[in-house]
Amino acid sequence: MRYLLTFFFAVMALGLAPLHAASQDAQWKGAAFEGDRASLARLAAAGAQVVRVYRQSDAWVLDEAQRLGLKVVMGLWLEHPRHGFDYADARAVRAQEDAVLDFVARYRHHPALLAWGVGNEIETGVADPLPLWRAVDRLAARIRALDPEHPTMMVVADTGMDAFRALAGCCPNVELLGINVYAGAVFDLPQRLRDAGIAKPVVIAELGPLGQWQAGRKPWGAPVELTSTEKARFFTEALAFLDRQAQIRGVFPFLWGAKQEQTATWHGLLLADGSATAMSDALAAAWGRPVAKPAPRIRGIGIGADEFAPGAEVGAGIDAVAHDGSALVTEWAVFAEATDLRKGGDAETAPTRIDVRVLHADAASVRFAAPAQPGAYRLFITVRDREGKAGTANLPFRVR
Repeated sequence: MRYLLTFFFAVMALGLAPLHAASQDAQWKGAAFEGDRASLARLAAAGAQVVRVYRQSDAWVLDEAQRLGLKVVMGLWLEHPRHGFDYADARAVRAQEDAVLDFVARYRHHPALLAWGVGNEIETGVADPLPLWRAVDRLAARIRALDPEHPTMMVVADTGMDAFRALAGCCPNVELLGINVYAGAVFDLPQRLRDAGIAKPVVIAELGPLGQWQAGRKPWGAPVELTSTEKARFFTEALAFLDRQAQIRGVFPFLWGAKQEQTATWHGLLLADGSATAMSDALAAAWGRPVAKPAPRIRGIGIGADEFAPGAEVGAGIDAVAHDGSALVTEWAVFAEATDLRKGGDAETAPTRIDVRVLHADAASVRFAAPAQPGAYRLFITVRDREGKAGTANLPFRVR
């Protein structure tokens, strides 16, 4: 009862209903965040209430969020077995837990703190995740004993019904189940939770459109990325759907910031320079702050062929429009296909930009000489309007 009451007051401090309420106002509305102070300020200005961060090094966000009127789901990073951490090593586990508890003790009274995010997908690459989840649950119990005023959330990947059924009977000390969900799987998630017997409140800890592991592929294996307009459409539909689900207590679109993961644009809701996109516009609208001047809309993209001989002429185009019909400026850039591909969002090295001979370029089309070196490439297309807002797309091609 003590935990329920303190959790009630922690949620009420945000001005939201308690988690057991069916009210739409109960949902935490915000985004998963990796960025700087400027991008955090943009998140607040877009209408977010809550920000989710991943690790203890993000503690600076607490002070900045307090200044901006945001609350924080503070990530407590736990090491992953795929990186060499052994959860059977009692000494290593104890050292990790002691460091986490020291951090909790230092920040448990911060006024911007809303909840603790205990780990993120530590089960990735492990055949039997239950021992890891039980380790998270044991740590969550220690966190709750130290700080009963803020709920604990563990975060797992959406890997299917077997995992969900195992989670249904696991982890009583975890008050919120965070799930990272991508693409169409979000629309049947409530039914899958019911079928698995998961009754506790669920947070969509990452919400994303079609991931690179889900996308269709070219014959040589390159995944096909959605345009920014297609991604924005997904967020609009998914956020509206989730807002009606009583069990869903928070939704964090991924990622407010920029991140190299397969491409530089696949998961970022903003560009690396902070430019707004159709995706960030879609979030602002869902959070009650629709923008007056939306980002460029991409109606279509195309390339002359999938494969070219070295030095052959490559032609490509984009059909895009500004919200007011004004002229757009288009950047065309060729990059080698990414090869440093990692699991679970691990840091990747960005591929090299290729200096190609441009034969013609304007806002709608480009012609250039294919790279001399055989291999896989992408043509990245960025359109900007006079407000500086951006639309993004890319086209994989191969030289052979």
